[in-house]
Amino acid sequence: MEDGKKVPCEGKLWYRGYDCIELVNGFRGDHFGFEEVAYLLLFGKLPNRDELKHFNDILASSRTLPTNFTRDVIMKAPSSDYMNSLTRSVLTLASYDKNCSDTSIENVLRQCLGLIAVFPMLAVYGYHAYNHYSNDESMYIHRPQKKLSTAENLLMMLRPDKQYTELEAKVLDTALVLHMEHGGGNNSTFTTRVVTSSGSDTYSVVAAALSSLKGPKHGGANIKVVEMMRDIEAHVSDWTDEDAVRVYLNKILNKEAFDGKGLIYGMGHA
Repeated sequence: MEDGKKVPCEGKLWYRGYDCIELVNGFRGDHFGFEEVAYLLLFGKLPNRDELKHFNDILASSRTLPTNFTRDVIMKAPSSDYMNSLTRSVLTLASYDKNCSDTSIENVLRQCLGLIAVFPMLAVYGYHAYNHYSNDESMYIHRPQKKLSTAENLLMMLRPDKQYTELEAKVLDTALVLHMEHGGGNNSTFTTRVVTSSGSDTYSVVAAALSSLKGPKHGGANIKVVEMMRDIEAHVSDWTDEDAVRVYLNKILNKEAFDGKGLIYGMGHA
């Protein structure tokens, strides 16, 4: 507000006082940023070389699931909704943690580091299970490699031949960084604060946040974006015709087209 009037300001993303653009620009060469920014968000400062190495070693050693977890949990009743699959896996992991309900800072930090480490496995294995049982595709499970970054492991586990380019890994790493900080106001982050305030355990808190995140007006908006784009493609014959696109977008906003909700998905989620 300036002189009682609303004035648009330049939008910026700040992580613990650091401009996100400056952080991303600092990831040069073979330097991946997800782990470094994860350290920043958890501990409030950027790590030095030794601290980052120790942090990466902890994540690498934690990239393992309980015995038969993939077979007994992830591969049973696979779902096309990967957020549901992730939520179920997170809640089940609580059963393997003898200190599940210990909410001391030290224990919660241990649990958070463990979840950060295994989330790529939960996501990729859940995708492969669904792709195999529902789409009749080949099933393959690749183990994460300790020497690889989170982004590299995601791509390696996802691909049948384990192959990926450096550019793909860097782009994914940047995307992971850009999606990390949600502040305290959005739906899923606010959910973590509400559930945490009741004294609940880490696994329940993260599962609740995932349940919030999957909604079509939040993280699930990416699915709605794809559906919306297909709908526009079906109703606008020439995508280069800006007037035709504008007319149809107005129909969507006026609840006359697509899902009748009056939302342009992907703009602030929805």
